[in-house]
Amino acid sequence: MTLEELIIKCKNRDATAQEALYKKYSSTLFSICLKYSPNYAEAQDNLQDSFLTIFNRIEQYKGSGSFEGWIKRITVNTALQKYRKQRVFDLTNEDQIEDEEVTVEDNSIPLDYLLKIIQELPDRYRLVFTMYVLDGYTHKEIAEMLGISDGTSKSNLARARMILKQKIDDYNTAQN
Repeated sequence: MTLEELIIKCKNRDATAQEALYKKYSSTLFSICLKYSPNYAEAQDNLQDSFLTIFNRIEQYKGSGSFEGWIKRITVNTALQKYRKQRVFDLTNEDQIEDEEVTVEDNSIPLDYLLKIIQELPDRYRLVFTMYVLDGYTHKEIAEMLGISDGTSKSNLARARMILKQKIDDYNTAQN
């Protein structure tokens, strides 16, 4: 069955088609949920909420543009919606921290450790870091999506980078 046929059947609330769509995209969307969630359980909740939204709004997909891009956007927005409600973003003095690059000298840090320390960041820092560094959003886009200012986005990114750099430095020191 083609993707177009699958989408048509999902629009008609065909449970078999919905299951097939879930199986086709769940691993891709779960990786997005993991990036935006502080833990595995919350990522699972976000994935389920995302699919509920996808199935409830699938009639809105008109076939123009990438379907995968459309469902990824829904997944990101579903995860972010939770944080908008929780008001996790502090008002900060935006002039306090410059947006500067943090470089890591050693490329031998295990990927699972990097993912772990990113997930351990406070929500406001993790979300901005993930959106800017991993997903390539601009500070303006992040500010619009999260309901914060560009300066707050830049400040939270800088703080996330400082925390991660410290944890990586600590890891390297412990390894040596």
